[in-house]
Amino acid sequence: HMPATGVSGLDLYAIDSDGEELWCAARRTFADTVVYSYNGLITQSKYHNLGPEYRLYLPLYNHVDWLEIGVADDAHFEFLPVRNEKPIVIYGTSITQGACASRPGMAWASIVGRKMDRPLINLGFSGNGRLEKEVVDIIKEIEAKIFVIDCLPNLVGGDVTDEELTRRILETVHLFKAAHPDVPILLVDHAGYTDGLTNDSRKQAYINGNRVQHAAYQSLLKEGVGHLYYLTNEEIGLELDDMVDGTHPTDLGMVHYAEAYEAKLRTILKEPLGKASTTHPITQYREPSNYDWEKRHREILELNKTNPPKSIIIANSIIHFWGGSPKVKIIRESATWDDYLSPKGFYNYAYGWDRVENVLWRVYHGELDGFDAEQILVMIGTNNLHLNSNDEIIEGLKLLTEAIKERQPTAELVLMGILPRRDYEERITALNFQIAQLAGAADVRFADLGSYFLQEDNKVNESLFSDGLHPNKAGYLRLREGLKEVVR
Repeated sequence: HMPATGVSGLDLYAIDSDGEELWCAARRTFADTVVYSYNGLITQSKYHNLGPEYRLYLPLYNHVDWLEIGVADDAHFEFLPVRNEKPIVIYGTSITQGACASRPGMAWASIVGRKMDRPLINLGFSGNGRLEKEVVDIIKEIEAKIFVIDCLPNLVGGDVTDEELTRRILETVHLFKAAHPDVPILLVDHAGYTDGLTNDSRKQAYINGNRVQHAAYQSLLKEGVGHLYYLTNEEIGLELDDMVDGTHPTDLGMVHYAEAYEAKLRTILKEPLGKASTTHPITQYREPSNYDWEKRHREILELNKTNPPKSIIIANSIIHFWGGSPKVKIIRESATWDDYLSPKGFYNYAYGWDRVENVLWRVYHGELDGFDAEQILVMIGTNNLHLNSNDEIIEGLKLLTEAIKERQPTAELVLMGILPRRDYEERITALNFQIAQLAGAADVRFADLGSYFLQEDNKVNESLFSDGLHPNKAGYLRLREGLKEVVR
């Protein structure tokens, strides 16, 4: 009752240079060697000729003894380094492993990994997710972002008594907490069956299992166990057609599982989403000739560990190519950083081409973690002007402001108005007024340096720009004068 494409198949996804996820269809044959042929893949980006990033999912059940990837002779092909992030670790049953998804990318854990854009370790054991100490002792060796425990489907309706189930739940949580006292743990209800009307004993078994786990959860909270969370059967909310056999999800059921998990994980990890595209964190890779977006992210994470900043400017190419550390290929006016900003402990955490949603991804993925900054300046949104309304930009900036304050509660946060740009002067003036209102509502400082770049007729002073958007050397010197009123 599980198709070969899920049991033994592959699944390929692409991420384009704007961070958009794309699924890739293939022709396939199943024999002694399973062959997937992907024809017509786009090999170039609209920004460069390197093409998209690809992620390949391996079979959900049959293990791989041998794998070969073939590409055209003239294609650019390289393996990307693993992100230096702690993974989401899920310990569960066949439902976690992937039964009965039609293809590997449709397992709920695979969906959650893509939606959260985080490394995820799927330790779903078909028929064997039973909270055994020997297994837990191995899993606890992993340095995890969060541990998810979803084993009840293999522990109810069989030989495990209520007392033994309670003991296993308590012991598992204690073992994880002893090894990782500050790492969150998420306990998960049995999501139930869809054949409850025809088999009442199965229904009572999972209801009782959930009752036992609820009691164990309450007991752990009374002990003072911290960072412990719960995902209920009601929150998962499986529906009539969500299962293949009354036990294992269809693709529709997998989506419902994933939606419930994502919502809970985002709450625990404090990574909320909104409705506008500006509130959905994504990566980008638009300018590899000048810098590698992911490499710059890794450099910043390493700087935060080895030589953390006192203060930060978060922005796009206007600040990125100004100067400072970490270094970039293009430096348009280094004296300000060398003589003024760097000695004050400022780092340049700006990325060329970044939009609000790209900065949100960077904040959610650790660029403000592990140190205490004195001051954080944020000037972002000009690259959203052609894609989003002012209200959508403000929605993204609001979420970004909340994310920064959550991770750097003692830093002075300064929301800065977007600098004027040719043909957008009037709109930017209106947008900056909304940013000022946002700053007031969020109880943070607001600074607008636009007047330094405008003529008396409120048009940009072209003598201060190289292209109507990016300042030239004279423009950066003018920007420095404005920053003196903002920087501590």
